[in-house]
Amino acid sequence: MFGRRASKGRGGAPAGGDGSDGEDAGGAGRVTPAGGSPKRKEPEPDTAAPRAAVPVRRGPGRFVRALVALTALAGMVAFAVVLARLTLEASPASVPLTHSNLTPGRSIEAYLGRPAFVDTVKQLGGNILLGVPFGILLPLLSRKARGFLRVALLTAATMLLVELVQGALVTGRAFDIDDVLLNTTGALLGYVTVGRRLGRAVHPRTRPRWWQRRRQARTSA
Repeated sequence: MFGRRASKGRGGAPAGGDGSDGEDAGGAGRVTPAGGSPKRKEPEPDTAAPRAAVPVRRGPGRFVRALVALTALAGMVAFAVVLARLTLEASPASVPLTHSNLTPGRSIEAYLGRPAFVDTVKQLGGNILLGVPFGILLPLLSRKARGFLRVALLTAATMLLVELVQGALVTGRAFDIDDVLLNTTGALLGYVTVGRRLGRAVHPRTRPRWWQRRRQARTSA
């Protein structure tokens, strides 16, 4: 007699059927586990992003580098000849005036204490200028000869050998540690002002520096 009514849920939507009609409108298409919230798909990290590479400058070709190295070598030979004539030439008249100096700073103090300013400049400035070519030519010979410490060590070792030879074998010459210090100072001045730039232009770095490699490893990790 009476028609059968369909039961309604809380929101007024008819309940029953296959169960899809009672689904919340905002949760359509979601899979809801029992007793939990809907699972959301986490975005996957982009592993295909390109790594930032440290730019490396390209220098001149092999022919240009070889030509510059040969020119620098010729300059070093010419400088060695001049150095030998200045330091290894015997001076018998200076025998009574020469004496060895193993204390750093003693001869420099004596030069500064002289009344003749021109003589002081000649002694100190001459020894400094004598080392300038080392700081300019060494970075051009090889990439391995670049660097503040390397230029200082190579110059000091060379000048120390010269001082030992002239003090032991040349008449009228004596070993002076202050000459080595002044020559090394001149080499460092030549390297800082000119040699470093020329060395970078002729022999640029083919790989990043150590701190650049560490930074690149951190950004790519």
